[in-house]
Amino acid sequence: MIFDLHCHTLLSDGALAPAELVARAAAMGVDVLAITDHDTLDAWPEARRATASLPGAIRLVPGIEFSTRWETIGIHVLGLNVDPASDAMEAGVRYQTEARLERARRIGERLAKQGIAGAFDGAAALSAGGYIGRPQFARHLVAIGKAGSVEDAFRRYVGDSLVGDIRQHWANLPQVIEWIRAAGGVAVLAHPLKYKLTRSKLKRLLADFMRAGGEGLEVISGQQQLQQTASLAKLCEQLGLLASCGSDFHEPGNPWSELGRFRALPDYLAPVWERF
Repeated sequence: MIFDLHCHTLLSDGALAPAELVARAAAMGVDVLAITDHDTLDAWPEARRATASLPGAIRLVPGIEFSTRWETIGIHVLGLNVDPASDAMEAGVRYQTEARLERARRIGERLAKQGIAGAFDGAAALSAGGYIGRPQFARHLVAIGKAGSVEDAFRRYVGDSLVGDIRQHWANLPQVIEWIRAAGGVAVLAHPLKYKLTRSKLKRLLADFMRAGGEGLEVISGQQQLQQTASLAKLCEQLGLLASCGSDFHEPGNPWSELGRFRALPDYLAPVWERF
């Protein structure tokens, strides 16, 4: 069976509507899918209806990807198999939505100081009343001619450690994990290699993550190198964490993050779906 437990729709920073994403996942042979939009569960109702209407059998697992921080580093935590209607999820989404809006305003203010006025309004217009994140700012910068492409906008303005990178507004790591656990879910550290930590620092992060109640590690994120998977798998086994895997799909056209197109987890690891 193919489990893809990390992907995004246009309700956060993806390109496809929830129904389109579910249909694509089914076409790619995915058996179990978790949509994990950033700090929102808005995709769940449409995705559930789309799943019910498909002729094949694809199981949908409710999920979310919370933004948070550890020390000075922005990290992401997946909540898998959460109850979307729980008080904990509603509280978490409400807090993060307010934090994201404040963050977007701050990004707009900082871009204004760089001589780019109206960036917040431009990004908000592109969000259609929903998620306002760095991708929307990047698209606005392209639209007004300040960047040649979304990638260029990230390189020059809104990428990590640049003017548009603001992290301090998120709920802290223990709070995020508490929301997930209170909603009946499993907290999984997402794409650990993306943070570019040394091995010792990643171990410290995971120690704090586990002390706060985190239980899983995303061992495979898209089409990563074999040695990377082997290294994360060894760490996952040593720490007794549950193993997860996902494409981190955002849009068609990126073969390295296509739905379901990644290697299987090593069979000696305990998969997170044993808890679903």
